[in-house]
Amino acid sequence: MPSAPLDVVIVSYRCESLLRDCLASLRAHPSSGPMRVQVVDNASGDPTPAMVRREFAEVELTESRRNLGFSAANNIGIAAGDAPYVLVLNPDTRITPGSLDALLELMDARPEVGMSGPRLELNDGSFDHASRRSFPTPLSALGHFTGIGRRAGASGRLAAYRAPEVESGPVDAVNGAFMLIRRAALEQVGDFDEGYWMYMEDLDLCYRFALAGWVTWYEPSVSVVHVKAGTSGANRSLKLNYAFHYGMYRFYRTHYAPANSTPTNLAVYAGIVAKLAIAATRSALARAVAPLRGGGRRAAAA
Repeated sequence: MPSAPLDVVIVSYRCESLLRDCLASLRAHPSSGPMRVQVVDNASGDPTPAMVRREFAEVELTESRRNLGFSAANNIGIAAGDAPYVLVLNPDTRITPGSLDALLELMDARPEVGMSGPRLELNDGSFDHASRRSFPTPLSALGHFTGIGRRAGASGRLAAYRAPEVESGPVDAVNGAFMLIRRAALEQVGDFDEGYWMYMEDLDLCYRFALAGWVTWYEPSVSVVHVKAGTSGANRSLKLNYAFHYGMYRFYRTHYAPANSTPTNLAVYAGIVAKLAIAATRSALARAVAPLRGGGRRAAAA
């Protein structure tokens, strides 16, 4: 049975090689129903848009004159289509045979599901633990960022961010690298919050879906390749580090702060600022040392 029509939206920024592989995988493994692929290029200023025009004539390309950020650029692509399902896809992913149809069929069979995501696998075939997540709490965030909650076999509240208890099915959130979204749910809840320039916008959307009563579904029987940090680089620039931590602040301020005391909120905000300072310093040192070691990747979104 052919799948329902599908709009695929990919935001690109200086990722020619990764985007080529992503688009090639979509061409090789499309959904069985009508599929429209839209690339929104965030003012890459490099050969990325030319590659799309030259090698993928079937893909619709929108070129922004400036870097709008992940949320706003995705919203442009979402608004350009009208299919009942929208796949928000990172350019550092590769689609696998049957993956699109499997998730579309799942959502067709479960009208309560507003969003779904697959098992994300790294290039070496290992599991990307960010495939499914719980909504963060101060304790689970502490466990995640200190590494305690990321240890093998970790459980309890310090490990809760990775949702280790969820094998499959309903989960708080899936990863923004691959989010298959029911358009009717998106129209009810709203698009990505453009106050998030990059990072945490996926978690915010999942949170708003949950508030509206929509189920987010994690389906590990379907796998997709995700080149972790393929577009942002291993060491974030100061701009990306700021965007990441501002996203944490915005998410907490929007969804949690109104229910918490002022001292609690101030403690959380201070923790975010401290973490930003540490992360920015580490990234700056790593980026400075990388050329001396003959390695490093320029951040592709800064």
